[in-house]
Amino acid sequence: MRRRWGHPALVVAGAAAAVLGCGVLLGPLRYHESPAATVVTPASPHNDLDNYVRRTVAHLDRVPGDWNAWASLGMAHVQLARIGFDPAHYPQAQAALYRSLAEQPRGNAAALTGLGALAAARHQFGDALRYARRAVAADAYSADAYGVLTDAYVELGRYPEARAAVQHMIDLRPDTGSFGRASYLFELAGDLARAKELMQRALEVAADQGDTAFALQHLGELAWGAGDLKTAEARFADGLARQPGQPALLADRAKVKAARGDLPGALADLRAATATLPTVDHLATLSDVLTASGDHVGAARTDELVRVSDRLTDLTAPAATDIDLILFYADHGDPAKAVAKGRALFAVRPSISVETAYAWALHAAGDDRAALGHADRGLRLHTRDAKAYYYRGVIRLALGDRTGGQADLAEALRINPYFSLRYAPIARAELAR
Repeated sequence: MRRRWGHPALVVAGAAAAVLGCGVLLGPLRYHESPAATVVTPASPHNDLDNYVRRTVAHLDRVPGDWNAWASLGMAHVQLARIGFDPAHYPQAQAALYRSLAEQPRGNAAALTGLGALAAARHQFGDALRYARRAVAADAYSADAYGVLTDAYVELGRYPEARAAVQHMIDLRPDTGSFGRASYLFELAGDLARAKELMQRALEVAADQGDTAFALQHLGELAWGAGDLKTAEARFADGLARQPGQPALLADRAKVKAARGDLPGALADLRAATATLPTVDHLATLSDVLTASGDHVGAARTDELVRVSDRLTDLTAPAATDIDLILFYADHGDPAKAVAKGRALFAVRPSISVETAYAWALHAAGDDRAALGHADRGLRLHTRDAKAYYYRGVIRLALGDRTGGQADLAEALRINPYFSLRYAPIARAELAR
């Protein structure tokens, strides 16, 4: 299962390494016109956003009281952080959005929406929810505010409210962002046909190459999640034709290549992806492919990069716990750290994805009774997530429930026979016994 509008932890390698929590916005977030305010719309590509920021700063030097411009500048910095995976923009975003509220404290939906988006980007979903509610109260026609509201509800595990919020967003503005969010909610509910239909609509209304590549990537991931390698490969290829070298698409294509047995091709794509976007998820996949290729030294070095970067992050941003880090430590011999991170994240973000990761951490620590409760709740929406079924199957086997455990392993392989280079062979071996 993918976190459709969530960026995983990012490892920055250089003189120092750090794991950074990145944004959660879906696609380019477009400003709207409403009875309350008219906001200038910055273009979505990185260079256009940079130019927009420069023009807006120059404008604000001349007209420092323009609260709309301050709000737009703040959101532009949130967008730059998202598309460039650079949280250095967050303080600039916060300063601009606070200035907008200082200039216009009442009815300033644009600034409140921006602060909600910034809080979500920092994985502070309780704050994101509070800002989004205030934004909706200030401007009931703000599709962007309903987008942030949807994101916050999803990450807080409040799925009925998320469905209501995304319906408001679609009613106000049926675009790639609103259709993509709706697609994800149907995916979480196990309705893959409806999820594909809505993501196809997101593709059809895509406003630029970035939106198009986004929709193609997630159509490919829906196909991958269902074990349809041919469709997944075609979608990722189409996305890369529009955005050559896009790291998430390269990492997705690498999974298809690895599933087909093309380990050298998978390594080439993963090395290119991690050179640009070294997320924990991408690095863990690279480690698995290196292990499958027999390069255990390279795999160990890749794993150590994640560990060192996380230690540095613990000193500077201890709240930036990511699901992929929980799974990494559960899979790489540090169950105590996996449980600690899982417990902390679940306390503030009780989504089904976090439930599933926390269950796996508890299993790694030997607490399978507690793990089973979280594994069950992680599948409470009947999500077609092969890894979630695999995790619960292993937990059930550890508790002596051979029938239930084997049923879950079989279900994981039915959903996607290629779900994990690490664990799919284990599932097949267990079922063959």
